[in-house]
Amino acid sequence: MSTAEEPRRRRPRRVRAFALGGGMVLALAAAGAAAVGFGGRSTGKPVNTGLPPATAQVARGTLVETQEVDGSLGYGEPGVLAGKAQGTVTWLPAVGEKVARGAPLYKVNNVPVVLLYGALPLYRNLEEGVKGPDVKQFEENLQALGYTGFTVDEKYDWYTAVAVRKWQKALGVEQTGRLEPSAAVVAAGELRVTEHKLAVGGEAAGPVYTYTGIGRVVTVDLDVRYQRLVKPGAKVTVGLPGGKSAQGTVASVGTVATTAQGNNGSSGKTTVKVIVAVDDQNALGSYDKAPVQVRLVADEHKDVLTVPVAALLALAEGGYGLQVVEGGSTRIVKVETGMFAGGKVEVRGEGIAEGTTVGMPT
Repeated sequence: MSTAEEPRRRRPRRVRAFALGGGMVLALAAAGAAAVGFGGRSTGKPVNTGLPPATAQVARGTLVETQEVDGSLGYGEPGVLAGKAQGTVTWLPAVGEKVARGAPLYKVNNVPVVLLYGALPLYRNLEEGVKGPDVKQFEENLQALGYTGFTVDEKYDWYTAVAVRKWQKALGVEQTGRLEPSAAVVAAGELRVTEHKLAVGGEAAGPVYTYTGIGRVVTVDLDVRYQRLVKPGAKVTVGLPGGKSAQGTVASVGTVATTAQGNNGSSGKTTVKVIVAVDDQNALGSYDKAPVQVRLVADEHKDVLTVPVAALLALAEGGYGLQVVEGGSTRIVKVETGMFAGGKVEVRGEGIAEGTTVGMPT
């Protein structure tokens, strides 16, 4: 029997796609059905094999492979605000209250300890003659609070001291013109009080309360198998309860892996902590805490030819082909497959182009 006659007698063996663990696995739809054979050739002349029950068009586009992991929406891991001033705590903000730049974090002997923004903690007195990046950070805060008359640089001069005295007058504290480490606390931004560690009337030295940032974030204990899929700045999709979603950005990826303990005492999965920031907080609705799904991009192929996975045929000599429909005739074309994603597969083959009609099962 010639190879050109082979497709007349043997019906193509169809394949169907099933999702498994975020990837695509091909399974034969009809066990025992004969596979299509070529006799060593990848294409043949058009033959009247009977038109397929349905068709699809070869399309050009982008395939994105994703991996969904569990996450938790909240305000992130709390930090601890440690007091440095000596004396008695006379005021604390309420749990849940937000504290912005220049506002009091707490009061000691009725003197406010205020919040400043930055990365460098206060570790020395800032006064005339002092130079360094901590001076510039403090001057940036003064400027943001509306004080002027000085140059924002790394030099604490007489003009800076004048502005500091004005600021201290507005706070109602002694106008010394210098900043002591116990007078302020530096944090990355606005804070939200989560739990008091002491009560009004307690000694100020030591933990005062815990806090988080004011923005809700998603925390993921990510299996280390998927660590390659995340890096700071990567875009992700956060699936919310009720079916809505929000766009997020990977803010940080932990560098310390931890292994959970299994129920029977054995080792569980090893994870790293990943924090996802959500720019549009309104997209999160009213949820303060909620379980969420985080969709990571595992791979992306742009500008490729794709067909539905179900259009693939298993070939007797191995690999896959497509049943190309041309008018009233069909022919089998061997193809190379690439990425599988979203029920579609990337294909390459002789004569396969955007708009080519291929057979589909019922």
